[in-house]
Amino acid sequence: MKLIDEAVTSGARREAAAELLGLSLRTLQRWGQAGCEGEDQRHGPHTAPRNKLSLWERLLILDVANQPEYRDLSPHQIVPRLADEKDLYLACEATFYRLLRQEKLLAHREPSRPATARRIEEHVATAPNQVWSWDITYLPGPIRGTFFYEYMIMDVWSRKIVGSQVHDRECAELAAQLFDATCRKMELDPDGIVLHSDNGSPMKGATMLATLQKLGVVPSFSRPHVSDDNPFSEATFRTMKYRPEYPALPFASLQQARDWVAQFVHWYNTVHRHSAIRFVTPEQRHQGLDVDILQHRDSIYHAARQRHPERWANATRDWTPIDTVVLNPEAPRKQHAA
Repeated sequence: MKLIDEAVTSGARREAAAELLGLSLRTLQRWGQAGCEGEDQRHGPHTAPRNKLSLWERLLILDVANQPEYRDLSPHQIVPRLADEKDLYLACEATFYRLLRQEKLLAHREPSRPATARRIEEHVATAPNQVWSWDITYLPGPIRGTFFYEYMIMDVWSRKIVGSQVHDRECAELAAQLFDATCRKMELDPDGIVLHSDNGSPMKGATMLATLQKLGVVPSFSRPHVSDDNPFSEATFRTMKYRPEYPALPFASLQQARDWVAQFVHWYNTVHRHSAIRFVTPEQRHQGLDVDILQHRDSIYHAARQRHPERWANATRDWTPIDTVVLNPEAPRKQHAA
């Protein structure tokens, strides 16, 4: 305790000084609270375990684990190979792992890297035509087991469906045609737009990627086997298929499917007041009309509250326009740290 106090007085960190003596910081705190003067208060075994490895055995295990034929293998591979090839058993797999960990040799040493989980990159939109999301959904066809495919592109900031087509097959060429036609229809230079999708084959097909590269679009993809990394498109498909007018029976023809989807897109963009954008339509928000609409709505609410203040327990609803929309935001703790 005296040595550690001297080290701390000289500028060392108490935790580092304790570690140098084989003690933990919590042990020092406990000894200090108990008023220990200088004796070692640890009560461990006074004799070594009978099954403890000798120094020679430890060195032999480390030597074997680092031999060229075994150094790229895990202990689960080394132990049975030693038994099969050399009629030798040195220790169990857990002991190999423990010794390698103690010597700081438990590391991935192959040229390839192990699979690691990664956080999807977030994309921030502060205006329309900055971040788009697209996906494909199945529409039941006239024959059981056959489908039509709706290709849909939506603007993440305004929630407007900017492009939609229905085809009888699923391929990257049709997806590329839809994206190119959407940009031409909107008279938009797509350079710099982020286009997010899942990992389906049409999304990562050579034709689609070549089109995006030619136009200067930044492709973004969900993590493999993760269903909620493309939430905006998935939520729109759910809205579509839960509409009361969604056909109870399969579509009789491709043209019928196209007509119904066109009606839905018109309703969604121009009639449907979206809850995530303060209950304005996606078209109004995309055109920048939502600011005036929400200001007018806010004045109506305040006037109603002034006429009958006894009917309002709290302030009126917040009708402030939403300035920023984030696709796949980081965890709240990471946002707080940033």
